[in-house]
Amino acid sequence: MDISNVLTELNDTSLLKEEMEEDYIPQGYFLIVDEDDEVDKKGTIIINMKDLINSKHHPDGDRLNGCCGLDGLDGMNRVCLNGHDIGTENSDCWMPHYIAINPNTTSFM
Repeated sequence: MDISNVLTELNDTSLLKEEMEEDYIPQGYFLIVDEDDEVDKKGTIIINMKDLINSKHHPDGDRLNGCCGLDGLDGMNRVCLNGHDIGTENSDCWMPHYIAINPNTTSFM
């Protein structure tokens, strides 16, 4: 089951936005994290939240923390429609907004 729209790899990192409450990555693109950083591990696939399809919030309410959105600090908080963990929504007011797809639980083609 597809979990995103058709995407193109983002090669121009100057298009990334670090501002709070802004889309971190433009719609229609993906980015693969090439080294561990403070939030995402190497190999994590970053996409725009508007490109995520066939998913829902995690049924474990303990993973859905945040004040104005989801902060993603309590583990993967998005599942596919069949209930399998797929990644982490980062949509709280103090952060840029994106979905981090876990490459260990999701195949990316």
